Amino acid sequence: MYGKCLSVSHARKLFDEIPQRNAVVWNAMISHYTHCGKVKEAVELYEAMDVMPNESSFNAIIKGLVGTEDGSYRAIEFYRKMIEFRFKPNLITLLALVSACSAIGAFRLIKEIHSYAFRNLIEPHPQLKSGLVEAYGRCGSIVYVQLVFDSMEDRDVVAWSSLISAYALHGDAESALKTFQEMELAKVTPDDIAFLNVLKACSHAGLADEALVYFKRMQGDYGLRASKDHYSCLVDVLSRVGRFEEAYKVIQAMPEKPTAKTWGALLGACRNYGEIELAEIAARELLMVEPENPANYVLLGKIYMSVGRQEEAERLRLKMKESGVKVSPGSSWCLFKD
Repeated sequence: MYGKCLSVSHARKLFDEIPQRNAVVWNAMISHYTHCGKVKEAVELYEAMDVMPNESSFNAIIKGLVGTEDGSYRAIEFYRKMIEFRFKPNLITLLALVSACSAIGAFRLIKEIHSYAFRNLIEPHPQLKSGLVEAYGRCGSIVYVQLVFDSMEDRDVVAWSSLISAYALHGDAESALKTFQEMELAKVTPDDIAFLNVLKACSHAGLADEALVYFKRMQGDYGLRASKDHYSCLVDVLSRVGRFEEAYKVIQAMPEKPTAKTWGALLGACRNYGEIELAEIAARELLMVEPENPANYVLLGKIYMSVGRQEEAERLRLKMKESGVKVSPGSSWCLFKD
């Protein structure tokens, strides 16, 4: 309770002053840490517990880890610990786990969670089903996506958006756009996430005209404000089909400062088409936004080399060296017991 009203330091001071701390007190402090984004401190506090942790202890840690760097893998580790303690995961646990598994494509564990939820009568919860739709979609399992979606009685905008996202990730733009139309026919009002997923589907399929139509509809028909992500998708799809001038005009018309993702979409497409002028503009902006990202130097250098401008490529390489920017070696994760 104090954690919701006071700063982290004040909450911790009160926590330290309590002579006899039970699991409820420990969990309250752990939850406050995770709520404030201090996941490292939450984990350290968990490890320092001098009483037996319970389901709430693990739920707070698992939920807090999701979305942090390498957090999905660590969240799964804590889930395994939770099982070792013979605690039963509840809806809060499963919602966090589905999100973690979705981020890393842990298909077998998603199926395990789905099966557990079904056996324990948690599966009908609409939020969990929407999460499962998205998680299966990220794994490319459209069969399971459709199975879960078809079993839903109340399909809100989150459920529809998850299905659209699944088709978009699978590269099936036709089904994604058809699903969006079905959502409108079902009298479900699309939100900004639904439109973002539609734009992603258009981007993957190179449907530039359709993307422009939906971008305008989002604002004109539904009064939704386009975010940086919406603009990035629009720039990406226009760039993919070689409509660079239009893409650049979209960037110039953005109400907010373009992100590295937006400029990166333009730069990446410039390489495919050998578009030097806009590539240099995009690269210059990228080097200001993220000067320590070696990919921007490497990509522009490859564009120079592709059109025979070796001198510019060499100058860029020297500039990269002088700036102390280095290309990191590749790496990958391997998940055991998923």
